[in-house]
Amino acid sequence: MPLPGRFSDLRTITFFGLLAATTAAGLALGLRVRAARRDRAGVPLERVWHPQESVPLTPAEEHAFGQVAHRLSPGPVHRPR
Repeated sequence: MPLPGRFSDLRTITFFGLLAATTAAGLALGLRVRAARRDRAGVPLERVWHPQESVPLTPAEEHAFGQVAHRLSPGPVHRPR
């Protein structure tokens, strides 16, 4: 039984069918990617060895590095460093 009016054309039915299928696939893929990112957020990053790690630092260098790391670490927004 054909549909009345403009929707009786097979091209229109095909267009809306493909549009619905593409939208459903895009939403499903987006939700899957979002869930994967959420699961991966709690995993710590893999440690990478750096050549300078084998060189011992002097106490002054360790202190300077600690100061830089402290300034770069996230902290309260209301307290300037």
